[in-house]
Amino acid sequence: MAPTDATAPTAGTEWWRSSVIYQIYPRSFADASGDGIGDLPGITARLEELADLAIDAVWLSPFYRSPQKDAGYDVSDFRDVDPIFGSLADFDAMIERAHSLGIRVIVDIVPNHSSDQHPWFQAALAAAPGSPERERYVFRDGTGENGELPPNNWESVFGGPMWTRVTEPDGTPGQWYLHIFDTAQPDLNWELEEVRAEFDDVLRFWLDRGVDGFRVDVAHGLIKAPGLPDFVQSQEEASMGGGAATQSPYWAQDGVHEIWRRWRRVTDEYPGDRILAAEAWVYPLEFMARWVRPDEMHQTFNFGYMEAPWDGEALRQVIDDSLETFGAVGAPSTWVLSNHDMIRHATRLSLGEDAPQGHGVGPETPGLPDIEEGIRRARAATLLMLALPGGAYLYQGEELGLPEAIDIPGDARQDPTWHRTEGERYGRDGCRVPLPWEADRAAYGFSSTGETWLPQPDLYGVLARDRQRGTVGSTLEMYRDALRLRRERGLGAGAIAWRDAPAGVLSLDNGGVRVIANLDGAPVKVHGEVLVASSPFDGDLLPPDTTVWVRAAE
Repeated sequence: MAPTDATAPTAGTEWWRSSVIYQIYPRSFADASGDGIGDLPGITARLEELADLAIDAVWLSPFYRSPQKDAGYDVSDFRDVDPIFGSLADFDAMIERAHSLGIRVIVDIVPNHSSDQHPWFQAALAAAPGSPERERYVFRDGTGENGELPPNNWESVFGGPMWTRVTEPDGTPGQWYLHIFDTAQPDLNWELEEVRAEFDDVLRFWLDRGVDGFRVDVAHGLIKAPGLPDFVQSQEEASMGGGAATQSPYWAQDGVHEIWRRWRRVTDEYPGDRILAAEAWVYPLEFMARWVRPDEMHQTFNFGYMEAPWDGEALRQVIDDSLETFGAVGAPSTWVLSNHDMIRHATRLSLGEDAPQGHGVGPETPGLPDIEEGIRRARAATLLMLALPGGAYLYQGEELGLPEAIDIPGDARQDPTWHRTEGERYGRDGCRVPLPWEADRAAYGFSSTGETWLPQPDLYGVLARDRQRGTVGSTLEMYRDALRLRRERGLGAGAIAWRDAPAGVLSLDNGGVRVIANLDGAPVKVHGEVLVASSPFDGDLLPPDTTVWVRAAE
């Protein structure tokens, strides 16, 4: 009989089931080189401050070699570090330091497409229609009398057509290639075994370097419906949404599950409980749960929860649905409020109008938020989220209460969405602005030279980490207290019991903690010892937009 791994967790107790994972957007986290772009040595230098937060893991957005047409999500070499972020040696040093601090490292992987500068795509451009080189991507002849029209009517997530026509090696207008995103991001052909085998090797390359798992970009993409039928995405839906009822021909096709089962077999070859976390914008939750069946991925982001309105009834419904639906397939629910594609929740929760994912917010957006109300609601939402069982994801800077950067000048914006829609959509730059570390240093401590790839708002001086560290009542200290209590009391591995509460208020028990979240109800009386509160309150009456944890009665 084969020996057992004495360090292996008992089924159902794996670390990722109750983990707190902190997303690092490398180009905006910390800049050690002084060029205004964050890098791997910058991350390494700041890891102790993340360990102090009591997180379990970090997730790094792409740092691979790339022309940076879409902030690194256009990869030209999946096995190397882009020089703007450092080197493979810098990566190894970063992961070694993280592991020494007890922090696991998850890296982004981008399988739906490559950069147009990837050697495979350059070979495809130089090759003839029907060649093996073109088979690696989605090339098609055009329609119209002379092939002058795209193969179908699909619109890119970033705006404009989803097809670009190439010039053939002999100089004549030629075939069209598919790109769900920017023209610089041609979609790979995942029906081809060569593509699948290539990514098996890419996974093993990083697993061999010690990564603890992968966040899989666009995990509901990759496979397209046969025949590539015409389809118009609703303008009211998130740009990356794939619903079960009106299924898009390029989102959430059944064939993706065969790919994730294959990837699961690869990660299972390695010790240490390596994981796959899906970015799958699919609805409803029952549909999303297919991505985390026992032989597929370990986690998927709960976008239904992230997009829920600031409403007690709606939040309770999505919490109950999430726990039931993911639990039915043996997976933990995950909870998330912000990421690098969404308006920061310190702004989003106070917007006068909905803003679909990817559209962003800027100075001419209707119903601009009240900054103080947004931060107050964000803190209350965070305390509710961190009390829930399952995994929790934090996005860098939310522990400082950073709002969306709204007033970025048009000539400073870099998101392809802004450019491809000619300013109609602001895009995602506002949630990607470099972090403030020290209030009185150049670039608020992000960069020693004062350089930043996106301009920082003046408000960042007030919200800088050194101003908040040790300051009673600051957002940073609230996060530190809540994350410590979550770990000590095992809330991530717990179970909730709802308590009766008046309209506009949610109340639940978990792990000896009673959570009371007053979203928009009348002030509600609080009994017991306060463990942590999202905002100070007078006496024992909890006002709206406030959450408190108290010691639950025995």
